[in-house]
Amino acid sequence: MAGVGFIGTIIVGLIAGWLASRITGSRNGLLTNLVLGVVGAIFFGWLGGHLGLVAVGWVGNIIGGTVGAVILIVLYRALKRS
Repeated sequence: MAGVGFIGTIIVGLIAGWLASRITGSRNGLLTNLVLGVVGAIFFGWLGGHLGLVAVGWVGNIIGGTVGAVILIVLYRALKRS
């Protein structure tokens, strides 16, 4: 996550996890969604850096983190069902 630092990444991830749970209608539990949000934010920051997609500022990082968290929540649901 460019420009927000370690603590900022955690905060962005928590917000992204909450937003992603609302978008997906996830019923995994708040803690699971928040953890997936943090991991999704970190994942998007890493993947975006490799693809040349760098989020700028807090809003850009929250949007990117939410995208990563939505992907992880969907994958988590698919793995949980099987």
